[in-house]
Amino acid sequence: MAEAPFSLATPQMMKELDLSAADIGLMASVFSWTYAVMQLPAGHLIDRLGSRRVYTVAVTLWSLATLATGLCYRLPQFLAARLVLGVGEAPCFPASAKITTRWFPRRERGTATGIWDSSSKWGPALAPLLLVPVMVHWGWRALFVVTGVLGLIFVVAFWIGYRDPDGSRRLSAEERDLIQADAEAQDAPAEQEAEAVSWPRLFTQRTVWGMILGFFCTIWIWNIFLAFLPLYLVRTQGIDLAKLGLYASIPWLGGVVGDVGGGFLTTRLIARGVGSPLKVRRMLILACALLAGASVMLVPSAHGLAPTLVLLTLALCFISAITGSAWAIPGDVAPQHQVASVGAIQNFGGYFGGAFSPLVAGLIVDRTDSWSPAFYTGGVVAALAGLCYWFIVRRPIAGSAAA
Repeated sequence: MAEAPFSLATPQMMKELDLSAADIGLMASVFSWTYAVMQLPAGHLIDRLGSRRVYTVAVTLWSLATLATGLCYRLPQFLAARLVLGVGEAPCFPASAKITTRWFPRRERGTATGIWDSSSKWGPALAPLLLVPVMVHWGWRALFVVTGVLGLIFVVAFWIGYRDPDGSRRLSAEERDLIQADAEAQDAPAEQEAEAVSWPRLFTQRTVWGMILGFFCTIWIWNIFLAFLPLYLVRTQGIDLAKLGLYASIPWLGGVVGDVGGGFLTTRLIARGVGSPLKVRRMLILACALLAGASVMLVPSAHGLAPTLVLLTLALCFISAITGSAWAIPGDVAPQHQVASVGAIQNFGGYFGGAFSPLVAGLIVDRTDSWSPAFYTGGVVAALAGLCYWFIVRRPIAGSAAA
């Protein structure tokens, strides 16, 4: 949700504060770099201290940084706010992956992961409809104030309402036994082996590096959409501010469908015995990566608003199916006590490398006055994500109980 008000405010920020596309790209990149680097300590802290504590502190910091963004007037101030925002957002997805492994059996995690991962698409889908009227009446700064306040409200609700299964009073004995049995089956084969895979040794694993490279390719094009989609529609389709809320939300609805639909599809295929959870998710990622790459590369050749929106929607649908399955893979390849760490390492690689894409895309647009090179290269990189997951992420982490 953090990037939704930022991308919506971009056209007005550029006009009011005399910012360039490269400036906007730099802000997006600073956030991504900070977000990426902080993944490493965040995952380790979540595995040690638990999701509830770390998530609460993180979202509080995120909300305050979002509020501060609405008070900025100069580029250095924006960069500082974006840096803090990256620190606050870093633990959120690893914590969600950890929560999923605590609450869901492995065969059901695809659907569960698709649902929570779709929140990163629901935000950009609903935010334009809800926030553009706010911007029209009160200006772009109000977007950050409203979003920050909503974040603080969520923190209170989460702290009050969430408990792990062993601390929940709403869980029946049958449900608790089912969850516990699945957790023991995942970690039982050799707890001593699992302990032998220390955190530094995770970086020596072929599977982990395949996840890093594959997620980097995915986030490269994801960040371009996240930072520039509203600006792209304004500049290439001549959409005015009043209509931007509707048209900018449509492609992200495709992201929701891809995320939830991809998770549901993998769950069904696993239940039918098509393959192991890891193999099924790799198959889906390979197919969706190739389709995403083709869709992205066709965007610049689309003539008119309707074909452009169709291609953008398809691209985000396939990209989102990749991210949903990618976030379920840590639970397939790592023991439960290292899921957050492995997921955070994957996310680190994705966002550290993918952080360059908004800056590169912004520089390309400023220098060439064309979006085509950014989409052509982004499509190729997106397709490579499928090859990384299919050919490199072939088995659980060596020496872990998941193996």
